Amino acid sequence: MDFLKRINTKAKTDNNTGFGSNSSNYGGRFLTKNGNANVRKDGIGFFESISWYHTMLNIPRWKFLFIILLFYIVVNLFFAILYYLIGVEHLNGITANSNWEKFGQAYFFSIQTYTTVGYGHINPTGFLASLVSSIEALIGLLTFAIATGLFFGRFSRPSAFVRFSENAVIAPYQNGKALMFRLAPFKNTNLVDAEARLTVGISVEENDTIVNKFYTLPLEMERINALTLSWTIVHPINEESPLFAFKESDYENIQGEFLVFFKTFEDMYSSTVVKRTSYTFKEVVYGAKFLPMFTRNNQNDKTILHLDKLNAFEKVKL
Repeated sequence: MDFLKRINTKAKTDNNTGFGSNSSNYGGRFLTKNGNANVRKDGIGFFESISWYHTMLNIPRWKFLFIILLFYIVVNLFFAILYYLIGVEHLNGITANSNWEKFGQAYFFSIQTYTTVGYGHINPTGFLASLVSSIEALIGLLTFAIATGLFFGRFSRPSAFVRFSENAVIAPYQNGKALMFRLAPFKNTNLVDAEARLTVGISVEENDTIVNKFYTLPLEMERINALTLSWTIVHPINEESPLFAFKESDYENIQGEFLVFFKTFEDMYSSTVVKRTSYTFKEVVYGAKFLPMFTRNNQNDKTILHLDKLNAFEKVKL
């Protein structure tokens, strides 16, 4: 535990992070790579712990479309089975001979009823068939309204379209060294008044007990007026930094994590958006520097931002 003695005691701890200090009760990293809290809520029912609206807004696009399509197929399959059990003779216009063809026509009648298209060549007769079709039409209206709201929410929700480098680096800086990582916008949006904050959480020994200590790391530049190109966030490792006496081996042996909080103003929606991520000590490359990721074009009239070089770095000596 000798490396714990190298944590700079001059650094001021941060007690307002919202993360627990008892290291023995904490598992894994504080934040996942995509910025979500690495916490699983327990003690209540699964459905009570899930906000379905937020889940449907946040899941990837392919999952969202797959769920919509799957729900559409299953609901119509359910009502088609009901029509078939009631009897296809109560669906006037079905002329098929085989049972599979009858079920298929009942299924497409369900689709026409659910979507309220109603082509008219098949219509329900009798009380039960008419009751089921009226209930299905109501459910169709409600679910399409919900789906429309979800589509609108996903398209209209402002987001910080910003990507972070996969690694942070310990790079040469002035006459010493600094912790660096970088970020860049990847959509055709305008981000202004961008701010960044960096906190490090380290497991340290205190009164013979391992606890989590958090330190706010001062940045070379905490705010920029506009985020149009890449932005390299720099924390100078000077005598005031808790990382001042750290060696390369410490980043491999110490359980620690850099918590990144990013906030900017998205002028298209006139709203503030946020983004979070984190770097564990094992995701820090000691003795490296980032390579340039933007150049001018051949006509010398435009700047090209190479997003595929966001994490490009080379090893250097410190």
